[in-house]
Amino acid sequence: MGKGRALVLLALLAVAVAVAVAYEDMEGGGEGGTGRREGEEQFLLQDSEEVVRTDAGYMRVVRSPGSKFINTPPIHIGFITMEPKTLFIPQYLDSTLILFVRTGEARVGHVYKDKLVERKLTMGDIYRIGAGSAFYLINTGEGQRLHIICSIDTSQSLGWNTFQSFFVAGGTYPASVLSGFDRLTLSTAFNVSEGDLGEMLTRQAKGPIVYLSDTHTQSDTPRPRSLWSKFMDMEDHVKMGYMRRIVRINEDNVEEEGGGGSEWSFRKLLSSFFGRTGKKDDSKARGKGPDPYNIYERKPDFENNYGCSIALDNSDYAPLKHDDIGVYLVNLTAGSMMAPHINPSATEYGIVLRGAGTIQVVNPNGTLGMNAKVTEGDVFWVPRYFPFCQIASRTGPFVFFGFTTSARDNKPQFLAGANSLLHTMSGPEFAAAFGLTEERLREIVQAQKESTILPSAAVAPPEEGAPVMGGFASVW
Repeated sequence: MGKGRALVLLALLAVAVAVAVAYEDMEGGGEGGTGRREGEEQFLLQDSEEVVRTDAGYMRVVRSPGSKFINTPPIHIGFITMEPKTLFIPQYLDSTLILFVRTGEARVGHVYKDKLVERKLTMGDIYRIGAGSAFYLINTGEGQRLHIICSIDTSQSLGWNTFQSFFVAGGTYPASVLSGFDRLTLSTAFNVSEGDLGEMLTRQAKGPIVYLSDTHTQSDTPRPRSLWSKFMDMEDHVKMGYMRRIVRINEDNVEEEGGGGSEWSFRKLLSSFFGRTGKKDDSKARGKGPDPYNIYERKPDFENNYGCSIALDNSDYAPLKHDDIGVYLVNLTAGSMMAPHINPSATEYGIVLRGAGTIQVVNPNGTLGMNAKVTEGDVFWVPRYFPFCQIASRTGPFVFFGFTTSARDNKPQFLAGANSLLHTMSGPEFAAAFGLTEERLREIVQAQKESTILPSAAVAPPEEGAPVMGGFASVW
């Protein structure tokens, strides 16, 4: 028993050393340190940039800090909003996306093992689109906006802490990647005239998110259906036959460019997006691939009177293993608390879906690193090893969703509650460390009978003039 405790204490010492080194870099004391962000909101992500906006929708990206002590590439958080009957036009990224449908319904088409796969997505669905995989996204909901939250994993990106879109289709805005090729080279590759190419590469000027028809305008007279709408409504065999004209590219020309065997080659991108050519049964190019995983339909991993939580890893949803990213969802009742804990194997990113609360993060030296109020739409992050907790406001439920930098079971270590480290390891070593007798230490540690999610009305006062409420959020 004593040997076991010694091993655990040694492991905790190793964690403490690692955190201390990380904290030194965070403070800017280490060589090449970027310096610590001042103020009490250093763990709130507020570097937000609108990367796309049209009358049909927009995409906003909240960037992760590029701190030296994060030993994995940073994960950015994307927010996509699309009006009804709109299309996010075909593109590919140098980064992997994990999509979460917050509200609405969508249809996503993307390349999976050189084939075009389409899946219907509904509220609560999780879906992965790999880096370099051409994809499109359609809001299929009737009269409802589509809201998607996504992680943007930059581990395969062209530059650290950045990501880049490459539009396969486009025109003058956005420009297609095809536009960069010499017209003579491109006309030879497509076996069409330069005039035909000019028509294809100059007609689109409405941006990356477009309406599938023009009936959304204030005019009572419907305009002709858009090119995108006509293409998306084609029968599979008609669409595939039409696209064969586009993907007839001379393999010898591609190989001369050095891209014949590359996953990112020009021909492979086009033929993958629009389906493999030269096969009689083109319908198979749409069906085989991973299905979405609905996190709202999952039974909670933990649940008590004060809240519930779900954590998805690669054993639950296999596509997560490719990028080593986990997904979680927490629902706290009014006034409750996710007990103070640490993540020993992952950095955590969180997005507030509903309600309000407080995020507390503790520095390795025992000082309070952040005590910030958060509301719907706020994004926070917690570095690996740093102790933290989330506290719901007493005005209503507090729901937050997020991503972690590990697709394996994270096994959080709780610092308070019936399942805490102090409860498990209570003995002479810990008593001596606190300067208490074993009996007194047990009295304090065992006073809390609940675990993981705790009642915490004393530290979650209601907002002035706001009613106190209870119960879970209506969704999930």
